[in-house]
Amino acid sequence: MGRRNLNDLFYFVTVAREGSFTRAASLLNVTQSALSQAISGLETRLQIRLLTRTTRSVSPTAAGERLLNAIGHRFDEIDAEQDLLTELRDKPAGTVRITCGDHVLHNILLPRLTPLIREYPDIKLEFDVNYGFRDIVADRFDAGVRMGKTIDKDMIAIPIAPPMRLAVVGSPGYFDIHPIPKVPQDLTSHPCINQRMQSSGGLYVWDFERRGRKANVRVDGPLIFNTTQPQIDAALAGLGLALLPDDELAPYLDEGRLVRVLEDWCPAFEGYHLYYPSRRQPSPAFALVVDALRLGRQVR
Repeated sequence: MGRRNLNDLFYFVTVAREGSFTRAASLLNVTQSALSQAISGLETRLQIRLLTRTTRSVSPTAAGERLLNAIGHRFDEIDAEQDLLTELRDKPAGTVRITCGDHVLHNILLPRLTPLIREYPDIKLEFDVNYGFRDIVADRFDAGVRMGKTIDKDMIAIPIAPPMRLAVVGSPGYFDIHPIPKVPQDLTSHPCINQRMQSSGGLYVWDFERRGRKANVRVDGPLIFNTTQPQIDAALAGLGLALLPDDELAPYLDEGRLVRVLEDWCPAFEGYHLYYPSRRQPSPAFALVVDALRLGRQVR
């Protein structure tokens, strides 16, 4: 098979996985028209349609799905082998892709990886800020970051932050006109700031525990967000109570701009972990990233 055919197959795999000619063209560094022509040429040679195109999305046909399943992992193996060949270089190289939240990116990943970037300029780091539960295998990420308790058992999980706790908070001005809740059930009489979960689409149920006794409360209020910072902003403005990880609230609690309540109902739980497939053979670049992020590692 000619090199052009291999390129066209790689183009097809990328489009099918991304579900978009625009995103695929950006990743491949080619024009959309060139990419479309390559896919059309491949379909003509194979005499079968591989992709269903609409104005909003692109998805593989049954034949395209079969071809994707048959060859997609082989391109992944080629990429992995190229990464492993960097062991023969004086300094490791390659791209490491990580999906994570905005807070952990700014406060943990970037500070700890900055020395690595300076020491190994041939290593490239790509971050996908996402609050949903991405499938890192299907989406071809090298790793992701989640709370320890939410990681699948077939993944290797490396702690990168100490245990944390959730915190119910409101502004001092809010508590000037509202009573302080004594038990979780009191929250039903307070305006609370809800969070829409990107993974399920439902509203987050506030859960608590004290001395083995658990309580789940469905709160209500005028605001719903799907990211953290707007919830903090709304709490600072006195618009309601928020429930968020205490590490994200620490500066506001220290300054007295937010007040913590129901603290004895918020036990500690596993903090952030870097996770990746157990069957993955780490490249030298990825191994350096893991070592730099591992909890207890000193940042230079």
